[in-house]
Amino acid sequence: MAQALALVAPGTPLREGLERILLAKRGALIVIGDDAKVLAVCTGGFLLDAEFSPQRVSELAKLDGAIIVSSDARRIARANVHLMPDPSIPTLETGTRHRTAERVARSIAVPVISVSAAMSVVTVYCRDERHVLQPTARMLERVGQALATLQRFRRRLDLAVTTLSALEVDDTVTLHDVAAVLQPAELVCRIADEIESELVELGGEGRLLRLQLDELVEGVDDTRRLVVRDYLHDGAGARSKPDAVLAALAALSTEELLEDRRVAATLGMAHANAEPDRSLEPRGYRLLHRLPRFPESIIDRIVEHFHGLQRIMRASVGELEEVGGVGEARARSVKDGLARLAEASILDRYS
Repeated sequence: MAQALALVAPGTPLREGLERILLAKRGALIVIGDDAKVLAVCTGGFLLDAEFSPQRVSELAKLDGAIIVSSDARRIARANVHLMPDPSIPTLETGTRHRTAERVARSIAVPVISVSAAMSVVTVYCRDERHVLQPTARMLERVGQALATLQRFRRRLDLAVTTLSALEVDDTVTLHDVAAVLQPAELVCRIADEIESELVELGGEGRLLRLQLDELVEGVDDTRRLVVRDYLHDGAGARSKPDAVLAALAALSTEELLEDRRVAATLGMAHANAEPDRSLEPRGYRLLHRLPRFPESIIDRIVEHFHGLQRIMRASVGELEEVGGVGEARARSVKDGLARLAEASILDRYS
């Protein structure tokens, strides 16, 4: 469906042809694909094999039959074709054109476009999916509203991350503080996925909005993955299952996601230990990743050696040098870098 929507995005020749058909108050049935499977359900009509143009497809829509275009929508293969899909294929549509379009899309897995003359609606069918195209202006408005919502959740996430950093330095983190980061992070990702699907349909018209989206989601995936690695319960296979935790969070409904106990369950904590004010200690992955030019392999060794952020912060330069791959210069960099992060986190929290 995403590929089909990209072909009919605003600014494409096929979308311009569809808009011409709507302006002329005509209907149309367009199949995107001209391979043997498509031809097997076609009868009648005439062979064109002509270069696609909006004007040509608009003129051909005056005929009663379907229009067959190539899979890349660059050539018009046939016109005035009668489609004969399997009539036993179920469909929820009532109009003849729409019923035919849905059955063809389900039977041979190609995108089929139906233009309703009576309702001035364009519907794209692909396999079992059905999508009604929206006017460009309305799409831009919807995406703009969604980006504003995303921006609010991103601000909430950034504030929660700043608070969590300060609490980690103070060693006063609770389950609620961890959930306060994972909850908006997951919501940001969900809203971004919805916007992404809208931007596919907008095509080139949404390029500036896509830049805004990329800026708003930058670093979110890394943040939530590192928070999961920091707080995933030891009994849940701590260092090996961040992807499973993120998948479990994604599977929660919005109402479930806002419950701290549900978030705790995804982190492998038993229900009895999932009190929101329960104290937790981070392993230190997230803060160590904020240090410049530190390989992930070295970070993993430091965390595995000290088993906790507070022990890493209290470690001397000599103790840090005991970790494989950490020399004196790197040990001092860890010590000084964490000290600066601790100071900055406290200032950010109380400023």
